Parts: sequence; C-alpha cells; structure tokens
Amino acid sequence: MYLQQPPPMVIDLAQGVAKKSAAAIVVSTALGSVGVWSGLTGQVAGGDGVAAAAVVIGGVLLLIALAGVLLWKVITRPRSLVIEPAGVRWIDPHGGSWEVAWPELAAVAVSRTVNRNPRKLVPSAMVRLDLFPADQGFRQRHPEMEPLWEFHRVRDGYRLPFGDIPDSHALVPRLDEGLRRFAGPRYRGVCDEGFTVGLF
Repeated sequence: MYLQQPPPMVIDLAQGVAKKSAAAIVVSTALGSVGVWSGLTGQVAGGDGVAAAAVVIGGVLLLIALAGVLLWKVITRPRSLVIEPAGVRWIDPHGGSWEVAWPELAAVAVSRTVNRNPRKLVPSAMVRLDLFPADQGFRQRHPEMEPLWEFHRVRDGYRLPFGDIPDSHALVPRLDEGLRRFAGPRYRGVCDEGFTVGLF
C-alpha cells in the first residue's frame, strides 16, 4: 500500500510585510511633515526650543520614511522557509537561497531570545534556525551558506535569523511543528537563550 508523504511546510516570512511597511512609511511621512511644518511656521507652543525640536523630530521621521522607500525592494522581497521530507530549503529570489538534505545535518534546533524591551507593546522574541553539519565537508559543499556560519553565538553550526518576531505570528510553534514532523531524531527542539532588551 502506497503511503502519501505529508506536504511540505512552507513558512512565508514576507507575508504582510509590504502592507506594514507601506503603513509605516505613510505614518512617518505624515507625522514628519507635520512636525517640520509646525516647527518652521511657529505653529507650536513653547518657544524656539520646542519649534527646533519639532523640526528635528519631524526630519528624523521623514528620513525613516525615505529609508523605507529606498529599501522597499529589500524589505518586501519574497523569502520563505520550506521544511519537507527531503530536508530544509531557504528561498530568496534576490540571492542567498540554499538547500540542505536531512542526512547532511547532525542536529537542528530553533533558538529564541525573548525581547523584554519595556517600550515594546507587543510581546516578541528574536527567532533563529540553527543547523549543525554532520560532516566536515559540509562547508565546502555549501559555500552559499557561509554568511550564516557561527553567526551570533552559535558554535560549529549555522544560524538563520528571522528577526524580532511578534508572538502573535506563531513562528516558533510552526517551526517546531515542521521540524518535529520531518527532521526526525536530529531535532533538538526549541532552545530558550534567555532574554534581551536590544537587537539580539
């Protein structure tokens, strides 16, 4: 009797990014424009110091909006992780794509660091996928993965960072489910690496 393999788990990391980025650019442009206009035309109470501060803050917001526009293709580029019976693949049409078969890996894990920045309104964590080669020839076979080698505190392995992910996106449970389904005994589970109040 033929047993059908379970379908691959595809995690789209770019889902919703374009809408959120566009909203952030619009809001930054609007607030920045109001700040600069109010400061330059004296439409703020508190004197010259407050007016200058409004111009500076408005200018910073406009710079953020401009950076978003200039980096639009980079920010919104399609990126996805595929976890399947054969192995794991990272798909990035703008470069950096790679593919690894399960037998090439001695271990795989999901690592996360809870972000406890008191200014954050939404709970989040820095989430990474850690891959540990099964043999010393792995690096020679996968030069496209070299930027991930021993990235940010991982030793003798590769770390693919997904960034600061809100808990509501459920990325960690999805990664955990996919790796439990396909990676077999090499999957080490979710490793908590404490907490942070910064980027990592």
